[in-house]
Amino acid sequence: MPPVLGSRQRRAEIVRFAETSGLTSVTELAEHFAVTASTIRRDLAQLESAGRLARTYGGAMATATHNESSLEQRIGEAFAEKLAIARWAAQQLEPGDAVVLDAGSTVAALAHRLRDRADLTISTTSLAVLDELNGADGGPTVHCLGGTLRPVSQALVGPIAESALDRMSFDRAFLGADSVDAERGICEADLGQTRLKELMAQRCGHVYVLAHAAKIGRRPFHAWTPLTPGWTLVTTGDGVAVEPFRERGIRVVTVPVELSG
Repeated sequence: MPPVLGSRQRRAEIVRFAETSGLTSVTELAEHFAVTASTIRRDLAQLESAGRLARTYGGAMATATHNESSLEQRIGEAFAEKLAIARWAAQQLEPGDAVVLDAGSTVAALAHRLRDRADLTISTTSLAVLDELNGADGGPTVHCLGGTLRPVSQALVGPIAESALDRMSFDRAFLGADSVDAERGICEADLGQTRLKELMAQRCGHVYVLAHAAKIGRRPFHAWTPLTPGWTLVTTGDGVAVEPFRERGIRVVTVPVELSG
C-alpha cells in the first residue's frame, strides 16, 4: 500500500510522472495513489488551471517537455562514466573499420580516443566529433555527412545528411542518446536526430548505443528511435535498470567507471 499523500504532495507527484513518462492515465494514477478516479480528475483539473498539465482523453500530459541541454552543458555531466564508455567502445574497433559516429558528448569522448587511428574511416554528423578529429597527424580518414546545423546539439540533421547516409555503409555505428528506455528506445528532443539514428543503424553491421546510468529509463522528450534486438547498449547502469533491455534482445555491456582515464 503506497503512503497516503496530501493533495499538494500528490499533485506534485502527478506532474513528475507526466514529465517522466510523457502521458499519464487517470486509472494508473488512481491505482498508484490508492484514491478514487474522481479525486485524480479533480487533481488534474486544478493542475490544468495552474498551467502545469494539459488534459487528454482519460489522463494528462506535461504541458512542455524538459528543456534540452546544450552540448556544452552536457560535456561535464557524468564525465568519468562517459570516459569509461568511450574507452570500452574504442577497444571494439578493428583495423580497416568504417565507422559512423552520431552526435553527443559521449560519442565525442569516443572520437577523442580515435584521433590516432589511421586505420579507420570515420563518418559523422557531429561538429564536436569533427573538432576532436581535426588536426590529428596520421589520424583516421574523416567524412562530414553535411546537413542543417542544430546549434543546441552541435549536430547536422535533415535531408542532406539523410541523402549522404543512403549512399554509404559502415561496419559499426555508435549512437548517442538523451535517454534510453527499453520499451520505446532512444529518446531525443528532435525528430531529425532520431531519423538519422535509424538510417545510421540500417547502414551498418553492429550498432552500439552509448548511455551512462542516469540516462536509463528516462523519457524527457517525445522523439524516439526504436531499439532493435541484437544492438548493444553500453552503459554504467546495472541490475534491475538494464534487465528490461536484455528481455527485449538487447545486448547490455556494463562498463565499470574504474576503466576511465
